[in-house]
Amino acid sequence: MNNDIQTLPLEHGYQADLSDDPFPTTVAAWSAGSLSLGGDSTHFGFIHQGHAHLTCMSGAFTISTGMYFAVPGDCTIEGTGSGIVMSRKLYRGVFHLGGPIEEHGRLRYIDGCSDSLLIPPVVKGDPCLNLLQVPAHTNQTQHTHPSLRIGLVVNGRGQCRNPCSTSPLLAGTIFVIPAGELHSFHTDASELTIIAYHPDSDFGPTHEVHPMFNRTLVNGHPISQGDCCEMP
Repeated sequence: MNNDIQTLPLEHGYQADLSDDPFPTTVAAWSAGSLSLGGDSTHFGFIHQGHAHLTCMSGAFTISTGMYFAVPGDCTIEGTGSGIVMSRKLYRGVFHLGGPIEEHGRLRYIDGCSDSLLIPPVVKGDPCLNLLQVPAHTNQTQHTHPSLRIGLVVNGRGQCRNPCSTSPLLAGTIFVIPAGELHSFHTDASELTIIAYHPDSDFGPTHEVHPMFNRTLVNGHPISQGDCCEMP
C-alpha cells in the first residue's frame, strides 16, 4: 500500500489488502452478489443500500439499509443491495448486530463534527466501528491518526484533503487513510455522513476497570480499589 489517501468504488469483491499493516485488515464490498468471508478474522460491516442476508454461526439474519454488524469467523453476506466489510485478521471479536444509524453522532468531535461509537472495543485496544457526521460548511483542522482509517461515505458530499492532493467524497466512496497521514474533511452546502473503521483503540474495558468491577462494592468500596479477587 502506498503512503497516501486511497479512494475506491463500492464494487463487488475485495477492494484492498492491508495485511502488511501493524493491524492487518482487508476491505471488501458486495453489490448485488454473494461474498464469503474467512474464519481467521472478525468482520465489521455496514449495509449501504437495500437488503442483505447474513449467515454465520450465530444464525441467519436479514438486514437492511443503515444497519451494521461484527461477525467473528466464517460468514456469508449476499443480497440485492450493497455494503462494505472490513475484516480484522487474527482477531476474535464478538457477534454484534445494530442499527439503523442515527442522523447525528452522540459524541463531540473536532470542528463541530460528531461521532457515535457503533461497535465499541470489547477490551481496550480492540477494533471499533464509528459513525462520523461532518456538518455543512466545515473546514476541518488538518490532523493525523496513529493507525489506519477505513471509511465509507454513506450520504452527502465533500472532500478529503492532504498537503499534496484533494479527493472527492461522494456517497458510496470507500477511502483508506494510512497511519500518520495528514488530512482533513471539508464540506460546502452538504453535510457528510461516514462509517469509519478503526483497527485499534486506546479506550475500553480492562481487567482492572470495567462496569462489573466498578459497580461491585465491598464494605461500601469498589473492589477495583482493593485486592479481594485475582485477575484471570
